[in-house]
Amino acid sequence: MIKKLPLIFSVSAVLFVGTAIAQTPSLKDVFKKEFLIGTAMNAQQIEGKDTAADRLIKQQFNAVTPENCMKAEIIQPRWDTYNFDLADKLVAFAKKNNIKINAHNLIWHSQLPAFMHHMQSADSVRQYFVNHITKVASRYDGKVYSWDVVNEALNEDGTLRKDIFLDKLGDDYIVEAFRLAQKAAPHTKLYYNDYNIEQPKKRAGAIALIKKIQAAGVRIDGVGIQGHWKAGNVPMADIEESIKEYSALGIEVMFTELDLSVLPNPWDKVTADVSATTEGSAKMNPYTKSLPDSMQQVLAKSYADLFTLFVKYKKDISRVTFWGVDDGQSWLNGFPIRGRTNYPLLFDRNLKPKPAFFRVIATVKK
Repeated sequence: MIKKLPLIFSVSAVLFVGTAIAQTPSLKDVFKKEFLIGTAMNAQQIEGKDTAADRLIKQQFNAVTPENCMKAEIIQPRWDTYNFDLADKLVAFAKKNNIKINAHNLIWHSQLPAFMHHMQSADSVRQYFVNHITKVASRYDGKVYSWDVVNEALNEDGTLRKDIFLDKLGDDYIVEAFRLAQKAAPHTKLYYNDYNIEQPKKRAGAIALIKKIQAAGVRIDGVGIQGHWKAGNVPMADIEESIKEYSALGIEVMFTELDLSVLPNPWDKVTADVSATTEGSAKMNPYTKSLPDSMQQVLAKSYADLFTLFVKYKKDISRVTFWGVDDGQSWLNGFPIRGRTNYPLLFDRNLKPKPAFFRVIATVKK
């Protein structure tokens, strides 16, 4: 999910983009009384190599989530080796610019270190589990605002996903992950994060999971609903009911990876499982040059409807994070079909605000 940008910009082009950004209203300022506004940052942005995006991030957002650099395969590439370089750069960037970091993530079945694929014994998995959570969470306690402690642990029917952690550690591994994180990072918010947990069956599973953690006397501060939806077909009623039901548990509700695809879905299901892929066709990639105005308006209305709902429940929602700064960065250009051209965010590939941006701004009453 590396943003494709030319390596050399003309001085006039850089000045033009900089001027456009400076004249754009700021999401973080508009929503400062409602909730945090976040974005996902990729490696190029964290390292300061994308100067235009750097200016936009600092102007528009007061929260960031790393796309990949805190995931296990990168931060612990070998059993006894940790690579904190990029994560430390993100911490320094956020501190300098007064931005909160949601660290992502401690335990996830995907993007695991290669050595995990060869583990056979429960003891080895448990040792990794304890060491990884303790080492990584403790290093950033007080430096990051929050952690996605466990990511995407549920099936669509609300049951636990059959991954290496469930197989080797048993049904209580999620409770134990939060217990370890609570001990290692006492000054950090602890969240559960997943996609489709606004859907009734999966929501019920998430609620049962949260109640189990709470019943064990372990701290869980919030739940992140990822928000990978389709423009023109956002499940508004399910989202509203989810806000009500999750907040009734006494925890924060967040929308953590928000993007609205404008492209056809090749399946009759909705998923954000990164392992799900399929072959493409011209029919599945209709907007290779630009997004027609008719679809711009569909996208804008869907975002306006969503943020109208978010503002309505601002007392229950603590953060809304977009999964990427602009359309060119979005993972949806390659999911579930590689090589497509998608337009799911508020800023286009030139970092210009789209009609959806202004519709979102308009949802806050002055």
